[in-house]
Amino acid sequence: MKRISRKRFDAYVDFSRNPLVFGFSEEIRWYENESKTLFGVIALDYTDRDYTAIILGRDEIGRIRCFNLQISFSDIEKAEYWLFESVNRLEESGEFAFPQGDQRKKCDLFKPVVDVSRMDTSFNLLNTHPTHMAAKSLISEIMPHFFDIDGNFVEQFQTNGFDSRLWELYLFCYFNEEQLIINRDYFAPDFFLSDGTVEVGVEAVIVGRKTNNISYDQKSKFDLNVKEELVNRMPIKFGSPLYSKLTHTNKKTGAHYWDYSHTKGKPFVIAIADFHGDHSMTWSHPALLTYLYGYTYSHTYDENGNLIVIPKKVERHIDGTKDIPSGFFFQENAENISAILTSTSGTISKFSRIGKQCGFDENNITMIRYGTCYDHDPNASEPQIFKYLVTEECNETWGEGVSIYHNPVAKYPLSTDYFQNAAQFFFKDGFIISQMPEFFPYASFTDLIMRKGNN
Repeated sequence: MKRISRKRFDAYVDFSRNPLVFGFSEEIRWYENESKTLFGVIALDYTDRDYTAIILGRDEIGRIRCFNLQISFSDIEKAEYWLFESVNRLEESGEFAFPQGDQRKKCDLFKPVVDVSRMDTSFNLLNTHPTHMAAKSLISEIMPHFFDIDGNFVEQFQTNGFDSRLWELYLFCYFNEEQLIINRDYFAPDFFLSDGTVEVGVEAVIVGRKTNNISYDQKSKFDLNVKEELVNRMPIKFGSPLYSKLTHTNKKTGAHYWDYSHTKGKPFVIAIADFHGDHSMTWSHPALLTYLYGYTYSHTYDENGNLIVIPKKVERHIDGTKDIPSGFFFQENAENISAILTSTSGTISKFSRIGKQCGFDENNITMIRYGTCYDHDPNASEPQIFKYLVTEECNETWGEGVSIYHNPVAKYPLSTDYFQNAAQFFFKDGFIISQMPEFFPYASFTDLIMRKGNN
């Protein structure tokens, strides 16, 4: 057995570990064996001030779960000795799977189930290229915990549903990080969450791709018509999937998402991400704010150098023959939408970076992240620039970059404490009021550099 980091151990067990354990104990050391079939943790009991040693292994569908433990060790060395001896005996016995009576079918997300001609290029890159080993390994550890309610997750992940399924997988990771209980017993909405007191329904959707989309890389910053993109075209792109969720009804019952027996009378959230073009999520997010609240903003400075924000009402978004009203939250039935959740970081790059910091990058890829982030100076009108080398010492979270746009007329408002690590945005008297985390990236890019000699 060798010592591993807390971050790496969390990647293995965070989706099955009950967060309540931290109320009466503290994990001190973490371990794995060479074949990654057996794992260990030593915890300090707060009440008795003694140690517990826990052995974990993979169950029948690949999840890492506890199957043996010993309590009341007087010191950490004795706990570690018991752990090592027990694991040695298990390795000598040849045991490598530890069934716990799970009836679910094992799921291999990366075993091709479709012909290569149908495969999404992003999936193929993730599955085969050495630069993406960290992301692939991390996703492989997460997937056994994910519930494929529709039964087609693997096929869609490998084909033209890759972006939407990756967004769902990202949300699964983020909600788990917020220590929310994820109930996957229902077909709709996509997630039904609980913090132990309040239940919230979440439906996931994306702005999808079209083959004729122009990628951000193909657009010169000088040629990009910011006003046309952010005031008209992008609000229309966001508006289409959001409006479809607002007006969606069950074919059999005619019920909206908020009318089901398990969602009725509870907050309901739509989680949306922009995948309409390569890197489009790095520049399109201001358009979502414009569409939701129906305002754009400019700025100036007074004689003392204080920032003055100037709101401007937007009535409609027009692009050629397309014409839609602005102010999504103020449309008919939108009072049933408590908030909109979004992130510019629910991408392969996020999985690569977190996989890297968990020690899953066996190819020793150099990762450099750079982008723009929120400036806490109240008079700042431009974001700050950041850049750093991604290593196992980094502490990026799943929630880093998540925004919650609250509906000012919501029938069932969402508490700001529900998604605690997200940036919170509110609308009052034509202005946006925000509560921002210490570090909040607006957009970022990650360069993956493979050293010479790597395959």
